[in-house]
Amino acid sequence: MDVLSSEMDVAPPQLTVLDHFPDHLLEVEAGHLWQHLEGPTLFQIEGRERAPLFVTVLLHGNEITGWQAIQEVLRSYQGKVLPRSLLLFVGNIEAAKANVRTLSSQLDYNRVWPGTRFPDSAEARLMQQVVDMVQAASPFASIDVHNNTGCNPLYGCVNKLADDDLHLARLFNRTIVYFERPVGVQSIALSQICPAVTIECGQVGAVGVIEKAADFIRSALQLTAFPEQPLPDQDIELIKTFAIVRVPPEAEFSFDGSEADFCFRADLEQLNFSSLAPGTVWGRFSEGSEHRLDVFPGETGDSHETYFDYHDGEIRLRQQVIPAMITHNSAAIRADCLCYLMRPIDRQGCVINNN
Repeated sequence: MDVLSSEMDVAPPQLTVLDHFPDHLLEVEAGHLWQHLEGPTLFQIEGRERAPLFVTVLLHGNEITGWQAIQEVLRSYQGKVLPRSLLLFVGNIEAAKANVRTLSSQLDYNRVWPGTRFPDSAEARLMQQVVDMVQAASPFASIDVHNNTGCNPLYGCVNKLADDDLHLARLFNRTIVYFERPVGVQSIALSQICPAVTIECGQVGAVGVIEKAADFIRSALQLTAFPEQPLPDQDIELIKTFAIVRVPPEAEFSFDGSEADFCFRADLEQLNFSSLAPGTVWGRFSEGSEHRLDVFPGETGDSHETYFDYHDGEIRLRQQVIPAMITHNSAAIRADCLCYLMRPIDRQGCVINNN
């Protein structure tokens, strides 16, 4: 496929709304949805409980587990009434066609929800339309399904430490990440309306991830109300994102020892969700380069913390952190980031010192 020429034909996204889910879509692969749908589509499917569960899939075109999971869920209810109404938003089918996160002619579909830095974009207007329709339906809860490129466990993300949000995330996994940035993501926008979670389902094709995501969506559909009692502290592992690490656009990097501004250690990806002590080596930097990793605060308000030291050609951590989403995939690093840096927190959002 000539991806560049296909991108030239991509028109500004227009929302399609359907009041049913056609059975034939149950067997259509994500990369072929462009043959069946006109573009981003919101399906309104009635169930016994009227307050709908809102589910978004394919906000990133190459993260297909969400689509596969919702197919499995709807196949299991074929010919039956859903226990709860479902609002299903199928996002970037043009990117799915090309098997990429986002086309170069588009903005990232998970950076353009209300609160985005791109409020005047066609993509932001589309997501605002979706949010308006979802809010009018008084949703019960919201789920956004993603994959990631690095070696990461399955986990949920929340943007509020409210009991209902945590209960929802715990239905997926006990590891829960709280974050405030990046802005413009689906879960932050929806958390202003109802309990909301993003689930990170590991790498596409990993054993059991479709079933895990499908079971979670089914559980949410079958939930009639959230428990009144808060989750016991020992039942969840709360971690907060404090920094987002990016490679400067003009800098070169490698993981195989080849010459570059940043020569990261070959096993860096294996450090995801490990508690790393100060002094941990991340790799080497070119002595002749002035480039340094860009570190952005992962929470609202300015942060002047320094996370890396650059001495004797080595890149070392300055403080104890837990990295997430480290990947060796250069396209993902350029499109999003190298990783996130996190610390464990309690239910009030205070850092837990494990030293």
